[in-house]
Amino acid sequence: MAMCLCSLLRLLVSLFIPGLVVCTAVCLFLIWGIQLWLKQKKKEQSKATTKDGKRPLVVAFFHPYCDAGGGGERVLWCALRALQKRYKDATYVVYTGDKDVTGEQIINGAFRRFNIKLTQPVKFIFLEKRYLVEAQLYPHFTLLGQSLGSIFLGWEALVKCIPDIYIDSMGYAFTLPLFKYLGNCRVGCYIHYPTISADMLSVVRNQDVRFNNSAFITNHPILSKVKLAYYYMFAYIYGWVGSCSDIIMVNSTWTLNHILCLWKAGDRTSIVYPPCDVQTFLDIELNEESRTEHSIVSVGQFRPEKDHALQIRAFSTFLNEKSAKQKAQIKLILIGGCRNKEDEQRVSQLKNLCKELGVSVEFKINIPFEELKRYLADATIGLHTMWNEHFGIGVVECMAAGTIILAHNSGGPKLDIVVPYQASATGFLADSEESYAAAIAQILSLSPQQRLCIRQNARQSVDRFSDQEFETNFLSAVEQLFI
Repeated sequence: MAMCLCSLLRLLVSLFIPGLVVCTAVCLFLIWGIQLWLKQKKKEQSKATTKDGKRPLVVAFFHPYCDAGGGGERVLWCALRALQKRYKDATYVVYTGDKDVTGEQIINGAFRRFNIKLTQPVKFIFLEKRYLVEAQLYPHFTLLGQSLGSIFLGWEALVKCIPDIYIDSMGYAFTLPLFKYLGNCRVGCYIHYPTISADMLSVVRNQDVRFNNSAFITNHPILSKVKLAYYYMFAYIYGWVGSCSDIIMVNSTWTLNHILCLWKAGDRTSIVYPPCDVQTFLDIELNEESRTEHSIVSVGQFRPEKDHALQIRAFSTFLNEKSAKQKAQIKLILIGGCRNKEDEQRVSQLKNLCKELGVSVEFKINIPFEELKRYLADATIGLHTMWNEHFGIGVVECMAAGTIILAHNSGGPKLDIVVPYQASATGFLADSEESYAAAIAQILSLSPQQRLCIRQNARQSVDRFSDQEFETNFLSAVEQLFI
């Protein structure tokens, strides 16, 4: 019996290398065949010509949620507008999963939300399989599931339209090798947030409880090790697919540091700050009169990572040393959007926390933009508590509106936004309940003139994040894709 097992083992070992060679040859042959098929398909698709008789360059953006109204979509439309101004003869394509609207409605929505009007038409390729990248489809191994799903969604996009230049503007890095090696495209990407980061690995390694690392996992040593091994494996693959990109743009220094660590492509990686609509807030007049009443305003969706509970606890700690009269002169206002029932439940939990702590907090849900501007115009402090926010458009908007920002001492706010400008302060940073409470006390103890100086300096500093700055830096970064 033992001899039979040894013989079988020797047979398997002897067949392993030939089998590996055959499998590799078959895979290479299949890839070659797919490349030829896609090349022929691309020729059939390319019938239009420019004035000089040449085939126009096809530039495609992969943005499955292009009809949304977030900062990522603002990047998309500003990027398209900049490219259309510079490369007028190119054809522009957007891959989207927004099947319930027309292309005209998407364009009109971009103008209504962002006041961005494109100079040329855009062709929309509507994708059927967007559900493959939605988190609720993968209750476990979500990162891997969404990434594999993006490959199938990317394949659908590639088959429907084969571009010359492909830009992933939503962070689906697993589509990059697909378009580069099968579609023979020049590829670029704009990274808002790394799919996995060194901080995420650190949280699991240290068994810290976070919104994306439940207590059930952290309290189980074996499950923690399994999750850590899974994260390391995913980080390695993510690094490889990302390194396939010809040019890499990131939105902040924080994102840059993590992408350099994982993708190891520093020679083609650059920071391009996202375009923030600072001009909209600059019409708010800066007045710093001696006032007895102050409002602290927080702006952000009611998502778990925004950590609104920290804001309420810090406010409670600050009020502990105040008299009843002083408490009545200071209010906390939480302004944000609720996307679904989970967000609504989160607001209910926050209201219960207020009752437990005995503090009065105002909640403003899904309010109109003009009402938001009024609250910011009246506010003394703009509050932000998200740990390791990759950039922080809300922080920039608060500074542009003239509030004194108090942001989390991490991520984009720490490294890029709330930094000295012309050797003067632009705001304050904190990272705990006690430090937030102390910073609030410090801001309110400043004289009106001292506060006005900080507000003016902060407002001047945010010019770095304007639409014009974005367009200049974006065009510089993608230039080599058009050579």
